[in-house]
Amino acid sequence: MVGRICLLLGLAMFGVFTGQAQDPDRPNVVIILIDDAALMDIGIYGGEARTPNMDALAEQGAMFLQYRTSPLCSPTRAMLLTGLDNHLTGVSTIPEVLPKEHKGQPGYTMALEPGVLTLADRLGAAGYRTLMSGKWHLGETADEMPDKHGFQRSFSLAASGADNWDDKSYMPYYHDAPWWEDGEEVGLPEDFYSSEFIVDKMIEYLDQTDASKPFFAYLPFQAIHIPVQAPPEFTANYDGIYDEGWHVLRQQRYERAQDLGLIARGAPLAPMPETARDWEALSEDERAQYIAMMQVNAGMMEAMDYHIGRFIEHLKSEGQFENSIFIIASDNGPEFNRGDHDWRLNLWRSLNGYHIDADRAGLRGSWGFIGPEWANAAASPGALYKFYATEGGIRSPLIITGPGIAAARIESPAMVTDIAPTVLDWVGAPDAPEESKPMTGRSLAPVLRGELASVYGPNDIRAIEVSGNSALYKGDWKITRSMPPVGDAQWRLFNMIEDPGETLDLSEAEPDIMADMLASYAAYADSVGVLEMPEGYNSLQQILKNSTERMRKRYGWMMIVAGLIFLALLYGLYRGARALCRRRPV
Repeated sequence: MVGRICLLLGLAMFGVFTGQAQDPDRPNVVIILIDDAALMDIGIYGGEARTPNMDALAEQGAMFLQYRTSPLCSPTRAMLLTGLDNHLTGVSTIPEVLPKEHKGQPGYTMALEPGVLTLADRLGAAGYRTLMSGKWHLGETADEMPDKHGFQRSFSLAASGADNWDDKSYMPYYHDAPWWEDGEEVGLPEDFYSSEFIVDKMIEYLDQTDASKPFFAYLPFQAIHIPVQAPPEFTANYDGIYDEGWHVLRQQRYERAQDLGLIARGAPLAPMPETARDWEALSEDERAQYIAMMQVNAGMMEAMDYHIGRFIEHLKSEGQFENSIFIIASDNGPEFNRGDHDWRLNLWRSLNGYHIDADRAGLRGSWGFIGPEWANAAASPGALYKFYATEGGIRSPLIITGPGIAAARIESPAMVTDIAPTVLDWVGAPDAPEESKPMTGRSLAPVLRGELASVYGPNDIRAIEVSGNSALYKGDWKITRSMPPVGDAQWRLFNMIEDPGETLDLSEAEPDIMADMLASYAAYADSVGVLEMPEGYNSLQQILKNSTERMRKRYGWMMIVAGLIFLALLYGLYRGARALCRRRPV
């Protein structure tokens, strides 16, 4: 803690001595993070949802076509805010799937570790107001909240998600919805809806802080994470859109991806996974349920965009819009978990006032999900979805717009770790103290200024690893590994220009390239401290183990009491039965 204070004091002193903390002309910075959005979920990227406000921002600035992120939420958030590889931040994966063998190891503490500075730390020391409203998921205790990492005002959700209508948990892993404001646990208002509230709170913070200073506003939304929930006026806009099912949607997005230049004309599309259900094999009621869920998913995206529009209008009314940089990204690909086939989840839902009825989908009390087939279709033209380092899990939208950024479609590769150094470069922030961890990302500012076509050369690597799911890019090539239950933990090689759908494994046809790529990955893993996964690791089994362990600790005493009561009842029945048997007839 003392070292962190010294780092921050050094930053603050540097800002004062260079005069940068008093410069009123530096641009504001707004980062909007969508939760679980596929590459093509935003309208301008080819999605069905109506997103006019995000589309307008994309049309004014840079729309990246080759951006990659982490396949899971917490590592992405850590990398986005720090510019560091996830293993160097302390948040290598998410707590929900962390095996016991990795707990507490360097890089696996599940909170930002000493020496890690966030954008809020850096910009706050440079004179910015640093404000956050939305999902944090980078720690669970008071000393791990945003106010301990540079945010001067924050209203944050510590969990991986929560209900969007009520102040309650969305899964058994969490006892409640852990919302914090400025380091103190708080509740939510009665009229809460997540996207609306997140924007309202940010506007409140802007109005309450020093308007003479530029601001950094971090808006990580809950949309479109499960449970997918949306006001009916938005959901109603998608009647009939998804009635033909997931096979048709996947094909439609694949064709639009070619029209938009997201993939080359004629590039192959990966087939649906073998475990995918056939749409026509579902019953009429099942199809109605899944159609309703996907409509809510689109409605939730539109609702978020609507409230982003309110935020933009507020900035315009205050004369702040023209001098604001907007960065819009998604933390990973679409969510694949089903909510209709596990009896334990069904029991928990029923005990916590949730339903999955089609006719009430999206409303208060609903527990919406889209499942693996819709997720795979939404991730088109990529393969698979969230959690996996296939293109469907890590290829995401990225929009950067603001003063000095020309309208352009950017083909340059970009990584989530590049966002923080780009922001700091663009606003002219002072260098970090030598004691802090150096960023692994690269500034995209030369690309945004039109000075370079790319900040990555043909031999530069870009790599990611989360819970064994891994990818490494080099030039036109990519190797990837997918862990169980969907994958088999084997490395595969793909040519990303000819085969962005990852349909043809070239590892045997190109052994020299494969060997070089594997050697590059080994060097990367060693440099950042990647731990090997335990034998037989399965992410779905691990989350069940971790949830059960949490529930045992939380409710263990209740289980003991219930067990004692049950035994007492059994004993009473036994005594009663013996008494009846001994009774002689008169």
